[in-house]
Amino acid sequence: MVFAVAGGGLLGGCRGTKDPKPTSINAWVQIRPNGEVIVYAATVEMGQGALTALPLIVAEEMDADWSRVRIEYAPIEPAVYGHDGWGGGPTMLIAGSISVAYFFSSLRVAGAQVRQVLLVNAAARWSVPVTELATEPHAVVHRPTGRRLTYGQVASFGQIPDPLPVITPELLKKPGEFRLIGSRTPRRDVREKVDGTAIYSIDVSLPGMVYAVASRSPVFRARPTLTNEAEVRRMQGVLSTVTLAHGVAVVAASFDAALRAKKGLQIEWSGDAPATGYDSQREIAGYRRLANAASGKTEIARKGNVRTAGAAKVYSAEFLNDYAYHAQMEPLNAVVALGQDRRSAEVWVGTQVPNSVRVEAARALGLEVTQVTVHRCYMGGGFGRRAARDYVVEACEVAKQTDRPVKMIWTREDDVQYGAFRPMSLQRLRAGVDRAGTIVRWEHLTIGPAPALATTGVEIPFYDIPNQLMESIGVDHGIRTRSWRAEGHGANKFAIEAFLDEVAADQGIDPVEYRRRLLRNEPRALRVFDRVVEMADRGGTPVPGRAKGISFAERNSIAACVCEISLDRSTGIIRVHRVWIALDAGIVIQPDNVVAQVEGAAIMGISSTLKERITFKEGRVEQSNFHDYPILRMSEAPERIEVEIIPSTEAPTGVGEVAVPQIAGAVANAFATLTGRRLKHLPFTPERVRGVLIP
Repeated sequence: MVFAVAGGGLLGGCRGTKDPKPTSINAWVQIRPNGEVIVYAATVEMGQGALTALPLIVAEEMDADWSRVRIEYAPIEPAVYGHDGWGGGPTMLIAGSISVAYFFSSLRVAGAQVRQVLLVNAAARWSVPVTELATEPHAVVHRPTGRRLTYGQVASFGQIPDPLPVITPELLKKPGEFRLIGSRTPRRDVREKVDGTAIYSIDVSLPGMVYAVASRSPVFRARPTLTNEAEVRRMQGVLSTVTLAHGVAVVAASFDAALRAKKGLQIEWSGDAPATGYDSQREIAGYRRLANAASGKTEIARKGNVRTAGAAKVYSAEFLNDYAYHAQMEPLNAVVALGQDRRSAEVWVGTQVPNSVRVEAARALGLEVTQVTVHRCYMGGGFGRRAARDYVVEACEVAKQTDRPVKMIWTREDDVQYGAFRPMSLQRLRAGVDRAGTIVRWEHLTIGPAPALATTGVEIPFYDIPNQLMESIGVDHGIRTRSWRAEGHGANKFAIEAFLDEVAADQGIDPVEYRRRLLRNEPRALRVFDRVVEMADRGGTPVPGRAKGISFAERNSIAACVCEISLDRSTGIIRVHRVWIALDAGIVIQPDNVVAQVEGAAIMGISSTLKERITFKEGRVEQSNFHDYPILRMSEAPERIEVEIIPSTEAPTGVGEVAVPQIAGAVANAFATLTGRRLKHLPFTPERVRGVLIP
C-alpha cells in the first residue's frame, strides 16, 4: 500500500531527487508489507531537529510504532511538499523557526488520513463497520473480537479508496491522547552526528573531484580584472582560473594548491562600487540626522493616536546595534558535477531553500530544472545565511567551465569579509506617561539598511499601551545584508526592554511590577512572565557583585528571561552566570529538543550581546576571522541555563529564535542594577562598558 512515491534522500545520507511524480494524493507516507513505514520530511536539518519533529506529527496521528518509522527527505516539489508561509506561493524554504508551526495542521491531517485508510481496508477485510475498529501502535484492532491486523498486513492487501477519507476535527487526536507528541523522543540525527557518519556537503568526495576557492570583491560590487592569469595557471596543481562578476576563482587538484594560488592572484578592482568610502561608525551621525528630520519616515504600525495623546512626562532614548555575521560552524561550500553529456547536473549542498537552489542552479548551468538533482546534506548551521543561494550559484558558474566535479569552499575569511550581515540600525524611542506613571504613548523609530530585516520586533502586541506609532527610515550603503537569527527582534526588543526599565526606574516602580501592569490584559503572556520571575527567585538572592535583569519578548513563541551577571570593572568584561527562560510555544512536539534549541539560542544571544560586531572602513569589512570577530567560548558560557515550558494546547509556534532577543535587554537591565548606568550600543564590548562607567 503506497501513499507516496518512493524517492528522496535517506536521512543519514546526502541524496536527492530530480522530477518527482507523486502517485497518490497523500504523498507523505509509504507503508510496506514488512511493516516498515516511510514518512517524508519536507523540512531541512540545520541542527534544529525538524527532520525528526515533522515525521513525528504524522506518526502520531496514524498511530505508528515510532521504532518502525524511517524518515526520508520529501522530493523537491513545492506544490506538494511546500508551504505558503511567506506569502509568495509554495516554497520549501525553512527559516524564521517556521517548520512545525507551518506544517503541524497539514501533517496531522495527512497522518489521520492514513489511519482512516487503514481502518477502511481492515473493515472491508473483516466485513465489519469501521466504527467497531480502533488502532494501537502499528495495528488495527476489532474491539468486539480482539482480532488484530498489523499495518504491514493491511499494506499487503489494502487499496487506496477513491476519494480518500475526509478528515474532520473529530477524527484527529485530542492533545490528551498524544502518545508521541510531547514525549521524550530522541532525535534521529543525534547518533550520526556523534559517531561522525552524518554527511555535510563539505564531507562529499567524488571520483576525479577538483577544488575551487575564490578571491571576492573587498568592496561589494567591485568588479575584478586578473592581471597575472598566465602566472597563476603555471602554479603547481592549478588547473584553471574562472573570472566571476564579483571575483576570481582558482580551480586546482587539491584544496591546498587552490589556497596557495589564491594568495598569488593579482587583481585590480573597479572603484565604482556603491559602498566605496563607507564607514559604518561614522554613519551613525548620519542616522541621527535622519532621525531628526521631519520627513522620510515609513509607518510600520499604528494604534490610537500618539499625536493627540496627552502625557504628564515624556521620555526618550536612543539605542544602536552594529552589523553581525552569521558565524555558522560550517563555512559555505557546495559540490557540483555536470553529466558527461553536460545535459544534467548534480549538486550536493546544505541549504535552507532546496527548491530555489534547484531553480537557480539550473539557470546558472543553462539546464532545465528537471535536469538538476539536488542532494540535501546536513548543515553545520544556517541562521539565515544558508537561505541565500549565492554560494551555490557561484559553484555552478565555476563547474560550468570545468570538466570535472568541483567542490567550492569558502574559507572563514571569505565568509566574514564577503558576508551578508544582520543590518546595523539605530532605534529612537519615546514614551509618554500619565500622572500614575502608566505609559499612554509609545513611539519607535528604526533607521538602517534593509528595513524588512531591521524592523521586525518593533511591535509590542502584548503590552497594553493605547497609543503607538512604529516607523522606519531605510538607507542603502551598498552593503550586503541578510536574515540573521531572529532578524530585527534582537536589536529592537533590546531597545524596548531596556527603555522600559529606564522609564520604570525614573517613576520609582519596580520593573517587574511595571511589566505586570502592561501585561495585565494578556493572561497567556502574563503567565509566562510570572513564571520566569518565580524561577529566578528560586535561584536565591544574587551573590555579592552580581545582579539580575529581566526582559519579555515574543518571537513566534512567547518568552521571558532573567539574566544574572557580574562585571569586572577593571577590564569592562561582563559575565553572564545564570539564565532563566520561561516560554509558551503552544503544543510542544519534542520537549527535550525545545529546551536544547532555547539553550542554544540563549548562548547565541549572549555571544551577540557581548562580543559580535562587523564594522566597515572604506567600504571594506575590518574583521576577518574569530580572532577579531570573537564569539562566546565554552569557558564563558553561563554556569546554568534553566528553561521551563509552560503547558499549552494552543497551536505550536517556533522556538528556534525566541531566546535570542531576550538576552540583551536582560543583561542591560542587570548592568543598570549593578552599576546605575545604562548600556545602549550592542554589543557591550569591554571598551564600551568602560566608557559607560567613566563618570
